[in-house]
Amino acid sequence: MRILLFTGKGGVGKSTVSAGTAAMSAARGLRTLVLSTDAAHSLGDAFGLDKALGSEPVQVTEHLYVQHVDAQRRFEESWAEVQGYLLSVLDTIGVDRIAAEELTIIPGAEEVFALLELRRMAVSGEWDTIVVDCAPTAETLRLLALPEALGWYLERILPVQRKMVKALKPVLTKAAGVPMPGDSVFDALVRLHDELAEVRALLSGPEASVRIVLTPERVVLAEARRSWTTLSLYGYRVDGVVANRIFPAGGSDDWRAGWVKAQDDVLGDVGASFEGLPVWRSFYRPTEPVGVDDLREVAEAAYAWSGSIDPLAVPETAAPFRTETTGEATVVHLALPGLAQWVERDQVQLGRNGDELAITVGAYRRLLTLPAALARMRVSGARVEGGELRVTFSRQTTNTESE
Repeated sequence: MRILLFTGKGGVGKSTVSAGTAAMSAARGLRTLVLSTDAAHSLGDAFGLDKALGSEPVQVTEHLYVQHVDAQRRFEESWAEVQGYLLSVLDTIGVDRIAAEELTIIPGAEEVFALLELRRMAVSGEWDTIVVDCAPTAETLRLLALPEALGWYLERILPVQRKMVKALKPVLTKAAGVPMPGDSVFDALVRLHDELAEVRALLSGPEASVRIVLTPERVVLAEARRSWTTLSLYGYRVDGVVANRIFPAGGSDDWRAGWVKAQDDVLGDVGASFEGLPVWRSFYRPTEPVGVDDLREVAEAAYAWSGSIDPLAVPETAAPFRTETTGEATVVHLALPGLAQWVERDQVQLGRNGDELAITVGAYRRLLTLPAALARMRVSGARVEGGELRVTFSRQTTNTESE
Protein backbone atom coordinates (compact mmCIF):
# COMPACT_ATOMS: atom_id res chain seq x y z
CA MET A 1 0.00 0.00 0.00
CA ARG A 2 1.23 3.49 -0.90
CA ILE A 3 0.49 6.47 1.37
CA LEU A 4 0.99 10.02 0.07
CA LEU A 5 0.47 13.09 2.25
CA PHE A 6 0.19 16.54 0.67
CA THR A 7 0.85 19.69 2.67
CA GLY A 8 1.79 23.30 2.11
CA LYS A 9 0.88 26.85 2.99
CA GLY A 10 -2.83 27.63 2.92
CA GLY A 11 -4.16 28.53 -0.51
CA VAL A 12 -1.46 26.86 -2.63
CA GLY A 13 -3.82 24.26 -4.13
CA LYS A 14 -3.16 21.18 -1.99
CA SER A 15 -6.65 19.81 -2.52
CA THR A 16 -6.40 20.08 -6.30
CA VAL A 17 -3.03 18.34 -6.39
CA SER A 18 -4.17 15.67 -3.90
CA ALA A 19 -7.37 14.98 -5.79
CA GLY A 20 -5.54 14.87 -9.13
CA THR A 21 -2.98 12.41 -7.81
CA ALA A 22 -5.76 10.20 -6.48
CA ALA A 23 -7.63 10.35 -9.79
CA MET A 24 -4.45 9.36 -11.63
CA SER A 25 -3.93 6.43 -9.25
CA ALA A 26 -7.51 5.22 -9.77
CA ALA A 27 -7.11 5.49 -13.56
CA ARG A 28 -4.32 2.90 -13.26
CA GLY A 29 -6.78 0.48 -11.71
CA LEU A 30 -5.51 0.96 -8.15
CA ARG A 31 -8.05 1.00 -5.33
CA THR A 32 -7.60 4.58 -4.20
CA LEU A 33 -8.88 6.60 -1.24
CA VAL A 34 -8.32 10.33 -0.94
CA LEU A 35 -8.81 11.45 2.64
CA SER A 36 -9.11 15.03 3.90
CA THR A 37 -7.82 15.95 7.36
CA ASP A 38 -8.26 19.67 6.72
CA ALA A 39 -11.09 21.22 8.73
CA ALA A 40 -11.91 23.33 5.65
CA HIS A 41 -12.86 20.29 3.57
CA SER A 42 -12.86 21.06 -0.17
CA LEU A 43 -12.37 17.69 -1.84
CA GLY A 44 -16.07 17.36 -2.62
CA ASP A 45 -15.96 20.73 -4.39
CA ALA A 46 -12.82 19.75 -6.32
CA PHE A 47 -14.52 16.62 -7.64
CA GLY A 48 -17.72 18.57 -8.40
CA LEU A 49 -19.84 16.37 -6.14
CA ASP A 50 -23.41 17.40 -5.41
CA LYS A 51 -23.76 15.12 -2.37
CA ALA A 52 -22.09 15.87 0.91
CA LEU A 53 -19.16 13.70 1.92
CA GLY A 54 -19.42 11.85 5.21
CA SER A 55 -17.33 9.87 7.64
CA GLU A 56 -17.19 6.80 5.38
CA PRO A 57 -15.65 6.61 1.89
CA VAL A 58 -17.91 7.76 -0.95
CA GLN A 59 -17.30 6.39 -4.45
CA VAL A 60 -16.61 9.05 -7.07
CA THR A 61 -15.74 6.83 -10.02
CA GLU A 62 -14.34 3.37 -10.59
CA HIS A 63 -11.58 2.59 -8.05
CA LEU A 64 -11.76 6.10 -6.56
CA TYR A 65 -13.27 6.98 -3.17
CA VAL A 66 -13.31 10.20 -1.16
CA GLN A 67 -13.70 10.70 2.59
CA HIS A 68 -13.74 13.58 5.04
CA VAL A 69 -12.52 12.70 8.53
CA ASP A 70 -15.32 12.99 11.09
CA ALA A 71 -13.28 14.05 14.12
CA GLN A 72 -16.35 14.12 16.37
CA ARG A 73 -17.20 10.51 15.63
CA ARG A 74 -13.67 9.30 16.21
CA PHE A 75 -13.56 11.38 19.39
CA GLU A 76 -16.62 9.61 20.74
CA GLU A 77 -15.19 6.19 19.89
CA SER A 78 -11.71 6.72 21.31
CA TRP A 79 -12.09 9.28 24.10
CA ALA A 80 -15.55 8.59 25.54
CA GLU A 81 -14.29 6.49 28.47
CA VAL A 82 -11.74 9.10 29.52
CA GLN A 83 -14.12 11.99 28.99
CA GLY A 84 -16.79 10.28 31.08
CA TYR A 85 -14.42 10.05 34.02
CA LEU A 86 -13.28 13.67 33.66
CA LEU A 87 -16.89 14.84 33.51
CA SER A 88 -17.66 12.98 36.74
CA VAL A 89 -14.76 14.75 38.45
CA LEU A 90 -15.82 18.19 37.22
CA ASP A 91 -19.43 17.50 38.19
CA THR A 92 -18.31 16.63 41.73
CA ILE A 93 -16.59 19.98 42.16
CA GLY A 94 -19.56 21.88 40.70
CA VAL A 95 -18.46 22.77 37.16
CA ASP A 96 -21.28 23.55 34.74
CA ARG A 97 -21.97 20.62 32.37
CA ILE A 98 -21.48 22.60 29.16
CA ALA A 99 -18.24 24.14 30.41
CA ALA A 100 -17.10 20.71 31.60
CA GLU A 101 -17.58 19.20 28.15
CA GLU A 102 -15.41 21.93 26.66
CA LEU A 103 -12.73 21.36 29.29
CA THR A 104 -12.57 17.62 28.61
CA ILE A 105 -11.68 17.97 24.93
CA ILE A 106 -7.94 17.47 24.61
CA PRO A 107 -5.91 20.12 22.73
CA GLY A 108 -5.34 19.07 19.15
CA ALA A 109 -8.19 16.53 19.36
CA GLU A 110 -9.10 16.91 15.68
CA GLU A 111 -5.54 16.18 14.62
CA VAL A 112 -5.30 13.15 16.91
CA PHE A 113 -8.48 11.57 15.65
CA ALA A 114 -7.67 12.34 12.03
CA LEU A 115 -4.58 10.18 12.51
CA LEU A 116 -6.67 7.39 14.02
CA GLU A 117 -9.00 7.44 11.03
CA LEU A 118 -6.04 7.25 8.66
CA ARG A 119 -4.81 4.22 10.61
CA ARG A 120 -8.24 2.57 10.40
CA MET A 121 -8.30 2.95 6.63
CA ALA A 122 -4.71 1.77 6.25
CA VAL A 123 -5.14 -1.44 8.28
CA SER A 124 -8.43 -2.30 6.56
CA GLY A 125 -6.59 -3.78 3.59
CA GLU A 126 -9.10 -2.23 1.18
CA TRP A 127 -6.77 0.22 -0.52
CA ASP A 128 -3.73 0.18 -2.80
CA THR A 129 -3.20 3.95 -2.51
CA ILE A 130 -4.23 6.38 0.21
CA VAL A 131 -3.81 10.07 -0.59
CA VAL A 132 -4.13 12.48 2.34
CA ASP A 133 -5.13 16.10 1.75
CA CYS A 134 -3.58 17.60 4.88
CA ALA A 135 -4.29 20.86 6.67
CA PRO A 136 -1.95 23.82 6.05
CA THR A 137 1.69 23.35 7.01
CA ALA A 138 1.63 24.40 10.67
CA GLU A 139 -1.30 22.11 11.47
CA THR A 140 0.30 19.24 9.52
CA LEU A 141 3.55 19.54 11.48
CA ARG A 142 1.61 19.48 14.73
CA LEU A 143 -0.39 16.52 13.46
CA LEU A 144 2.68 14.46 12.55
CA ALA A 145 4.50 15.31 15.80
CA LEU A 146 1.61 14.07 17.97
CA PRO A 147 2.16 10.28 17.93
CA GLU A 148 5.67 10.56 19.34
CA ALA A 149 4.83 13.36 21.79
CA LEU A 150 1.79 11.59 23.25
CA GLY A 151 3.65 8.30 23.22
CA TRP A 152 6.38 9.81 25.40
CA TYR A 153 3.81 10.90 28.00
CA LEU A 154 1.85 7.66 27.99
CA GLU A 155 4.94 5.46 28.23
CA ARG A 156 6.55 7.33 31.11
CA ILE A 157 3.84 9.07 33.10
CA LEU A 158 0.82 6.78 32.74
CA PRO A 159 2.32 3.66 34.41
CA VAL A 160 3.38 5.71 37.44
CA GLN A 161 -0.03 7.36 37.76
CA ARG A 162 -1.78 4.00 37.44
CA LYS A 163 0.23 2.48 40.29
CA MET A 164 -0.31 5.53 42.50
CA VAL A 165 -4.06 5.54 41.93
CA LYS A 166 -4.34 1.84 42.75
CA ALA A 167 -2.40 2.31 45.98
CA LEU A 168 -4.06 5.52 47.14
CA LYS A 169 -7.56 5.25 45.64
CA PRO A 170 -9.43 4.44 48.92
CA VAL A 171 -7.71 7.25 50.81
CA LEU A 172 -7.96 9.87 48.06
CA THR A 173 -11.61 9.12 47.30
CA LYS A 174 -12.59 9.44 50.94
CA ALA A 175 -10.46 12.50 51.69
CA ALA A 176 -11.15 14.50 48.54
CA GLY A 177 -14.59 13.22 47.65
CA VAL A 178 -13.49 13.01 44.04
CA PRO A 179 -13.79 9.73 42.12
CA MET A 180 -10.49 8.15 41.08
CA PRO A 181 -10.05 6.70 37.57
CA GLY A 182 -10.67 2.98 37.17
CA ASP A 183 -8.86 0.47 34.99
CA SER A 184 -11.17 1.17 32.05
CA VAL A 185 -9.91 4.77 31.89
CA PHE A 186 -6.28 3.70 31.89
CA ASP A 187 -7.04 0.96 29.36
CA ALA A 188 -8.56 3.56 27.03
CA LEU A 189 -5.39 5.65 27.26
CA VAL A 190 -3.25 2.59 26.58
CA ARG A 191 -5.32 1.79 23.48
CA LEU A 192 -4.89 5.37 22.29
CA HIS A 193 -1.14 5.07 22.79
CA ASP A 194 -0.94 1.78 20.90
CA GLU A 195 -2.97 3.11 17.98
CA LEU A 196 -0.84 6.26 17.73
CA ALA A 197 2.31 4.13 17.82
CA GLU A 198 0.93 2.22 14.83
CA VAL A 199 0.28 5.51 13.05
CA ARG A 200 3.84 6.62 13.71
CA ALA A 201 5.25 3.36 12.33
CA LEU A 202 2.95 3.56 9.32
CA LEU A 203 3.77 7.14 8.32
CA SER A 204 7.52 6.86 8.91
CA GLY A 205 7.70 3.57 7.03
CA PRO A 206 9.18 3.10 3.55
CA GLU A 207 5.84 3.18 1.70
CA ALA A 208 4.73 6.55 3.08
CA SER A 209 5.99 9.99 2.09
CA VAL A 210 5.07 13.66 2.18
CA ARG A 211 4.85 16.02 -0.79
CA ILE A 212 5.10 19.75 -0.34
CA VAL A 213 2.86 21.90 -2.53
CA LEU A 214 3.90 25.50 -3.11
CA THR A 215 3.30 28.42 -5.43
CA PRO A 216 6.30 30.30 -6.89
CA GLU A 217 6.33 33.10 -4.31
CA ARG A 218 9.14 34.03 -1.93
CA VAL A 219 7.08 33.81 1.25
CA VAL A 220 5.61 30.44 0.27
CA LEU A 221 9.05 29.08 -0.66
CA ALA A 222 10.48 30.13 2.70
CA GLU A 223 7.78 28.19 4.55
CA ALA A 224 8.25 25.17 2.29
CA ARG A 225 11.97 25.09 3.12
CA ARG A 226 11.21 25.08 6.85
CA SER A 227 8.66 22.32 6.33
CA TRP A 228 11.22 20.07 4.63
CA THR A 229 13.65 20.44 7.52
CA THR A 230 11.01 20.00 10.21
CA LEU A 231 9.33 16.99 8.61
CA SER A 232 12.75 15.35 8.42
CA LEU A 233 13.37 16.22 12.07
CA TYR A 234 10.28 14.21 13.01
CA GLY A 235 11.40 11.30 10.84
CA TYR A 236 9.10 11.65 7.80
CA ARG A 237 10.27 11.28 4.20
CA VAL A 238 9.67 14.13 1.76
CA ASP A 239 9.84 12.68 -1.75
CA GLY A 240 9.05 15.68 -3.93
CA VAL A 241 7.72 19.20 -4.38
CA VAL A 242 4.83 20.36 -6.55
CA ALA A 243 5.14 23.93 -7.82
CA ASN A 244 1.54 24.89 -8.54
CA ARG A 245 -0.25 27.77 -10.31
CA ILE A 246 2.54 28.70 -12.67
CA PHE A 247 1.79 31.22 -15.42
CA PRO A 248 2.52 29.74 -18.88
CA ALA A 249 4.99 31.76 -20.91
CA GLY A 250 4.38 33.20 -24.38
CA GLY A 251 1.74 35.39 -25.97
CA SER A 252 1.27 37.48 -22.87
CA ASP A 253 0.82 41.16 -22.11
CA ASP A 254 3.33 43.11 -20.02
CA TRP A 255 1.49 42.39 -16.76
CA ARG A 256 1.54 38.64 -17.21
CA ALA A 257 5.07 38.71 -18.63
CA GLY A 258 6.14 40.35 -15.38
CA TRP A 259 4.57 37.50 -13.39
CA VAL A 260 6.20 34.88 -15.62
CA LYS A 261 9.61 36.49 -15.04
CA ALA A 262 9.07 36.74 -11.27
CA GLN A 263 7.92 33.13 -11.05
CA ASP A 264 10.84 31.91 -13.15
CA ASP A 265 13.23 33.54 -10.67
CA VAL A 266 11.54 31.82 -7.72
CA LEU A 267 11.38 28.48 -9.54
CA GLY A 268 15.15 28.64 -9.97
CA ASP A 269 15.45 29.00 -6.21
CA VAL A 270 12.97 26.14 -5.68
CA GLY A 271 15.24 23.80 -7.59
CA ALA A 272 18.27 24.93 -5.57
CA SER A 273 16.39 24.76 -2.26
CA PHE A 274 15.17 21.20 -2.78
CA GLU A 275 18.24 19.74 -4.40
CA GLY A 276 17.93 15.98 -4.78
CA LEU A 277 14.12 16.01 -4.89
CA PRO A 278 11.95 16.07 -8.01
CA VAL A 279 10.18 19.39 -8.52
CA TRP A 280 6.98 18.93 -10.51
CA ARG A 281 5.33 21.91 -12.21
CA SER A 282 1.63 22.54 -12.59
CA PHE A 283 0.56 25.41 -14.84
CA TYR A 284 -2.54 27.55 -14.83
CA ARG A 285 -5.19 26.19 -17.19
CA PRO A 286 -7.74 28.19 -19.22
CA THR A 287 -10.48 26.99 -16.87
CA GLU A 288 -10.66 25.83 -13.28
CA PRO A 289 -10.05 22.06 -12.99
CA VAL A 290 -13.18 20.49 -11.50
CA GLY A 291 -14.13 16.84 -11.81
CA VAL A 292 -12.24 13.58 -12.06
CA ASP A 293 -11.03 13.97 -15.66
CA ASP A 294 -9.79 17.55 -15.26
CA LEU A 295 -8.01 16.75 -12.03
CA ARG A 296 -6.35 13.66 -13.50
CA GLU A 297 -5.11 15.68 -16.48
CA VAL A 298 -3.64 18.32 -14.15
CA ALA A 299 -1.75 15.65 -12.19
CA GLU A 300 -0.50 13.80 -15.27
CA ALA A 301 0.76 17.03 -16.84
CA ALA A 302 2.54 18.03 -13.62
CA TYR A 303 4.18 14.67 -13.00
CA ALA A 304 5.38 14.52 -16.62
CA TRP A 305 8.07 16.98 -15.51
CA SER A 306 9.79 14.21 -13.55
CA GLY A 307 10.68 12.27 -16.69
CA SER A 308 11.01 8.60 -15.83
CA ILE A 309 10.07 8.94 -12.14
CA ASP A 310 6.82 7.14 -11.33
CA PRO A 311 4.94 9.47 -8.92
CA LEU A 312 3.13 6.51 -7.33
CA ALA A 313 6.19 4.32 -6.82
CA VAL A 314 7.66 3.70 -3.39
CA PRO A 315 10.24 6.49 -2.92
CA GLU A 316 13.95 5.77 -3.05
CA THR A 317 14.56 8.64 -0.63
CA ALA A 318 16.56 7.42 2.36
CA ALA A 319 14.91 7.43 5.78
CA PRO A 320 15.73 10.66 7.66
CA PHE A 321 16.98 8.65 10.64
CA ARG A 322 19.69 6.01 10.28
CA THR A 323 22.67 4.62 12.20
CA GLU A 324 26.16 3.62 11.10
CA THR A 325 28.56 1.59 13.24
CA THR A 326 32.32 1.66 12.71
CA GLY A 327 34.59 -0.05 15.22
CA GLU A 328 33.76 1.14 18.73
CA ALA A 329 31.56 4.06 17.64
CA THR A 330 28.04 4.39 16.29
CA VAL A 331 26.98 7.51 14.42
CA VAL A 332 23.33 8.54 14.33
CA HIS A 333 22.44 10.45 11.17
CA LEU A 334 19.34 12.66 11.24
CA ALA A 335 18.68 14.43 7.95
CA LEU A 336 17.94 18.14 8.30
CA PRO A 337 17.85 19.27 4.65
CA GLY A 338 17.67 22.97 3.96
CA LEU A 339 18.71 23.75 7.52
CA ALA A 340 21.27 26.40 6.65
CA GLN A 341 18.68 28.37 4.69
CA TRP A 342 16.60 29.38 7.71
CA VAL A 343 18.33 28.37 10.97
CA GLU A 344 21.60 29.61 12.42
CA ARG A 345 24.01 26.96 13.68
CA ASP A 346 23.53 28.03 17.32
CA GLN A 347 19.77 27.35 16.98
CA VAL A 348 20.49 23.63 16.63
CA GLN A 349 20.79 22.22 20.13
CA LEU A 350 21.33 18.74 21.49
CA GLY A 351 20.68 17.37 24.97
CA ARG A 352 20.92 13.92 26.53
CA ASN A 353 19.07 12.55 29.53
CA GLY A 354 19.27 8.81 30.07
CA ASP A 355 17.80 7.06 27.04
CA GLU A 356 16.46 10.28 25.52
CA LEU A 357 18.05 12.62 23.01
CA ALA A 358 16.49 16.08 22.85
CA ILE A 359 17.00 17.75 19.47
CA THR A 360 15.97 21.38 19.03
CA VAL A 361 15.93 23.08 15.63
CA GLY A 362 14.74 26.67 15.81
CA ALA A 363 11.30 26.58 17.45
CA TYR A 364 10.84 22.82 16.96
CA ARG A 365 11.90 20.15 19.42
CA ARG A 366 11.94 16.38 19.22
CA LEU A 367 12.50 13.96 22.08
CA LEU A 368 14.06 10.91 20.49
CA THR A 369 14.03 7.70 22.55
CA LEU A 370 17.26 5.87 21.83
CA PRO A 371 17.37 2.17 21.01
CA ALA A 372 18.64 0.02 23.89
CA ALA A 373 22.06 -0.46 22.25
CA LEU A 374 22.63 3.30 22.00
CA ALA A 375 21.15 4.05 25.42
CA ARG A 376 24.04 2.11 26.99
CA MET A 377 26.59 4.33 25.23
CA ARG A 378 27.60 7.93 25.74
CA VAL A 379 27.56 10.87 23.33
CA SER A 380 31.14 11.62 22.38
CA GLY A 381 30.54 14.18 19.65
CA ALA A 382 27.94 15.98 17.53
CA ARG A 383 28.04 18.20 14.48
CA VAL A 384 25.88 19.50 11.66
CA GLU A 385 27.40 18.54 8.33
CA GLY A 386 26.20 17.78 4.82
CA GLY A 387 22.59 18.67 5.60
CA GLU A 388 22.30 16.36 8.59
CA LEU A 389 22.90 16.17 12.31
CA ARG A 390 25.52 13.55 13.16
CA VAL A 391 25.72 12.35 16.76
CA THR A 392 28.54 9.98 17.69
CA PHE A 393 28.05 7.42 20.47
CA SER A 394 31.04 5.64 22.03
CA ARG A 395 31.05 2.18 23.57
CA GLN A 396 31.75 3.31 27.09
CA THR A 397 29.80 3.43 30.34
CA THR A 398 26.63 5.42 29.83
CA ASN A 399 26.47 8.77 31.55
CA THR A 400 23.00 8.78 33.06
CA GLU A 401 23.06 12.46 33.84
CA SER A 402 22.01 15.17 31.42
CA GLU A 403 24.80 16.21 29.11
